[in-house]
Amino acid sequence: MRDSYINAMNTQKTTVHWMNAISENLVNMYTPGYRENQMTFKTYLDAAVPDIVLKNQGQGKAIPGTSPENVFLEGAGFFVLRNNEGGISYTRLGEFKFDGDGVYRAADGSKVQGYILNDRGEIMSGTRAISNSDLEDTISQGGALSIPTTEIKLWIDPDNGKYLGKYDEFEIKEDGILYGKANNGKDTTPLYKLALMNFHNPQELFEYKQGQYLETEYSGKPVIGRGEVKSGSIELSNIDFKANALYWQQANTQLDLSGKIMSTYKQLLQSAMELLS
Repeated sequence: MRDSYINAMNTQKTTVHWMNAISENLVNMYTPGYRENQMTFKTYLDAAVPDIVLKNQGQGKAIPGTSPENVFLEGAGFFVLRNNEGGISYTRLGEFKFDGDGVYRAADGSKVQGYILNDRGEIMSGTRAISNSDLEDTISQGGALSIPTTEIKLWIDPDNGKYLGKYDEFEIKEDGILYGKANNGKDTTPLYKLALMNFHNPQELFEYKQGQYLETEYSGKPVIGRGEVKSGSIELSNIDFKANALYWQQANTQLDLSGKIMSTYKQLLQSAMELLS
C-alpha cells in the first residue's frame, strides 16, 4: 500500500493537469466555437489520477457574425465539413463564407456539406426524392441519412451578376435550407439543405484541430442532427465562467494541501533520522 507521501505527490500531479484544463477554458472564454474541457478522475490506492479530458458539447451563446453567410446552430448536432483530401469532420462553429468560385467554405478552406433539394424542398438522392415525412421519421428514431453530402455552391453568372444565373440573392432559413430569391424576393426556390449530424456520445469525438472533430469508436456513427439554424450569427464558447473559477479555487486548495502533506512528511522523516543518529 502506498504511503501518504506518494498519495500526496500523485494528487499534486493530478491537480496540475486539472488546473491546466481549467486555465485553457478561462483563456478561451470568448473564443467562438470553443468547447469546455471537463476532466474526469479515477481513484486507486495511490490517490486520484486523471482519467480523461472530455469536451463539453453543450450549447454556447449566439453572437453576431461578420456576414449573413455565417450560421449559428441552436440545438444538438454539428455542421459537416469535407477537407481537400476528402476527409469528413464536424464543427459547431459556423463561420462560413462563399469563396470567389461560389463554394461555401469554413475558415480553414474545408467545404461545408449539404444536400441538393428539388423545388418542393425535398432532399434528392440521385433521381429519387426523400419526402420530408420520411426524413422526420428518421430523425425521430435517431437514425442516419445514407445519402452522400455535396458541396454547396452558388456561382455568379458574369453576364448578369446573378447567383446560378437567375437569383438576385439568397437566404438561409431556420430549417437550414438555402433559398435562391428572384423577382425582388417574390420568388423563392429551395436549393440546398445544410447537413446536420449528431452522435450518441458527442463528448467522445476527437478534436483534431480547434473546433473541428472526428468520429471515434466511442462516439458512434453520425446520425441526423436536429436544430435551428440562424443566419448572421456564430456560436461563442460554452464556458461557464463561475463554475471554472470555483474549480480553480478548489484545485488551488487541493494543491496547497498536498504540498503541506509532502512538507510535513519530509519534516517527520528528518526528525526520525535525527533520532536514529
